[in-house]
Amino acid sequence: MFPAEKQRLDSSLGTLVRRLRHAAHMTIEELSNASGVSVRAIGNLERGESLGPQRATMTALADALRLTGEGREELLRTARVGRRRSPAPAPELMAMPRGVSDFTGRSQEAERLASLADGAPDGSAPIVVISGQPGVGKTSLAVHAVTELSHRFPDGYFFVDLRGLEARPLDPGIVLERLIRTLEPARSRLPMDLGDRAALYRSVVAQRRIAVVLDNAADEAQVRPLLPATGAVMTVITSRRMLTGLEGVTRLPLPPLPDADARGLLERLITDLPEASRTADAVSRLAQSCGNLPLALRIVGNRLASRPDWSPDRLAARLEDEERRLDTLTAGDLEVTAAFDLSYTQLSGAAQQLFRRLSLMPGPHCGPQLASVLAGLPNAGTEDALDELVEFGLVQSGFAARYRLHDLIRIFARRRLEQEEPKDEHAAVEAQAVDWLLDTAIVAGRRFDPDYAALPDHRDDRMRLDTPEAAQQWLMTEADNWLAALELAAATRQWRRVVDVAEAMHWFSDRWIHWGYWPRVFALSSNAAAELADHSVAATHLNYLSWAHNTCLGDTAGAADCARRAHAEAVTAGDLRLQAWADSYLAVALLKAGDAHGALPMAARAMRGFRAVNDREGMVGHALSVLGRALERTGKPDHALRAHQRRLALASDPATAPSPVIAGMARVSAARDIGLLHLAQGRYQDVVDTLEPAVTWEPASNIPQWQAQMYVTLGRARHELGENQGALADMDRALSIYRHIGDDNTAQTVQALRNSVNPAPETSSAPTTTGVRTSSGYWRGSRR
Repeated sequence: MFPAEKQRLDSSLGTLVRRLRHAAHMTIEELSNASGVSVRAIGNLERGESLGPQRATMTALADALRLTGEGREELLRTARVGRRRSPAPAPELMAMPRGVSDFTGRSQEAERLASLADGAPDGSAPIVVISGQPGVGKTSLAVHAVTELSHRFPDGYFFVDLRGLEARPLDPGIVLERLIRTLEPARSRLPMDLGDRAALYRSVVAQRRIAVVLDNAADEAQVRPLLPATGAVMTVITSRRMLTGLEGVTRLPLPPLPDADARGLLERLITDLPEASRTADAVSRLAQSCGNLPLALRIVGNRLASRPDWSPDRLAARLEDEERRLDTLTAGDLEVTAAFDLSYTQLSGAAQQLFRRLSLMPGPHCGPQLASVLAGLPNAGTEDALDELVEFGLVQSGFAARYRLHDLIRIFARRRLEQEEPKDEHAAVEAQAVDWLLDTAIVAGRRFDPDYAALPDHRDDRMRLDTPEAAQQWLMTEADNWLAALELAAATRQWRRVVDVAEAMHWFSDRWIHWGYWPRVFALSSNAAAELADHSVAATHLNYLSWAHNTCLGDTAGAADCARRAHAEAVTAGDLRLQAWADSYLAVALLKAGDAHGALPMAARAMRGFRAVNDREGMVGHALSVLGRALERTGKPDHALRAHQRRLALASDPATAPSPVIAGMARVSAARDIGLLHLAQGRYQDVVDTLEPAVTWEPASNIPQWQAQMYVTLGRARHELGENQGALADMDRALSIYRHIGDDNTAQTVQALRNSVNPAPETSSAPTTTGVRTSSGYWRGSRR
């Protein structure tokens, strides 16, 4: 459908709904009350902004409008046509894998999925669990069905591998982050609590028509937070388990293909062979030897198609022989290893070596650079070998430049490695891959250090990390691999390496606080420091761990415990600076826990410690901010004001300021806190005098939450001074920022505040403001 044609359809639906509502002499509010459809949803529909109205929504509107006959059919028909538009594309890491053109069988299951695609009659979101043994085609069915139904999901369709068979399945919080950020790219802040994040996801998808395939689920607990409650959001889960603990789901247990479908799939794969060789008996024997498993059938069929000199009879006989020879690789549902071996023997030597060594990749998938390290080949040779493996069906490439092994094939590849390469040789390859991952992680992480300098001894033609953007992309894409490599380094007691990697991540972690594994990273480095008996390093990394507990987990008790342990290590080391950092981190944890009276002496002690060692970063960038907030929350606003004013003065004077980046952040934070204190005490002109210049400082635009808060404070002060036009302009700027960063809750609060200034608010035309996120009002530090 062309864009102009789609626009006409959307517009005609909105016009039709408005005409029918007017004919019924109903306001939008009356139609909402009668139908149960929200005022907002009806308004979006009439304005043409709702591009894919749900069937249940349109039925409810038709009932409320008391439509019958041709009028009712016209409304429902127009809505159906409007839903048939091209789906939105999925991002790289959630793109649907390529389906197979010769997909065979499963017609009943596909029809069942199609019947659920438009949502349940009661308005609940359809959820389907496809279960069965490995190789039975669960993922293929899910991908095929959703791709065929893609026109019903105009807001997108997504694929997520939950890695349920691995030692560390994918955290549902990370899945929610990816989905929410894909659907609402402007949203910059997500709840830390898993339950709150799941609730946000349900809210985000309630008015969208999307499909989500959750592949390879570990258990009920992993998928339950990912399930929507209402709407036409179709969720398809695949798992070896039946997930019987899930309520209100449709179950599709998937057995091996029926004999006729198994033969049909093989016949479709080998249509180029001479007809005389494709006897029914030979095809049946071959299908039976594969256990009618689609994965095995496809591998065998591909081998026959690529070797026209082989007959099905000959291949069936060889398969039977190899099954006996490979008894050590056959256990329960692993009968397909014979077919894997047949495919493996057709590979070139380079592809065979890469295939074996891909079983050593620490994470679930890798890029061509890590594959090159494992193979010991140049990039071009590695790419050729990867193409060969993908062609032979031994490696999956579900999205751009990422490669993974099916679970069973990975086991097979590892067994081949153990059989064909000396143990010390493949141990050396694994160590080389781990070293490369950790070396690259260090280089990428250090790009975010304010005092960044390139490592002179590191050169790797495989990777170019010349910019922070490239470094961030690598760290996020290869996170599973470098984290697994870090854990391997810890398991092999490479304590210094663990510390070095975690230290390099210190500044980058502030940019990716929603990644669920920072507590694990800094727990590993804290333990490594203890093993090294390096008390200064232990104090540093326990402080990092305190930050991770506080910011990433919302665990204030854990954060306080880590800070106290950091202080003890710093005392043992005789390091006054690190003692002050531990005190400051403890004060932050206590403040967040609501214990301002406990935080106050800790912040004061941190100040004394930083002053004693002349640590400007700690004093100006961290402790003074915590001290001011603790004073305010313990009922000492005048003392708090002096603390914030002192911080602003120290950060503004080159003789006392820390590094330029931290000084700029400290100035903005201090000015904001001063303005808030003035507002609380009714000194409205002082608010304007303080914040009017500060809100335009360059660092302010890099921290949108702070800048928006300053605009709100300015607006409130101007309103109290009777300057309503200026107040409205400030409120509009704040609203623009909050909406841009996706902070809808605060935007609603600010909108209500604006309405109190002007009961008939105007549409804001203020420009949007972009910048990086920050999770607190003080700069994070704790450098050694």
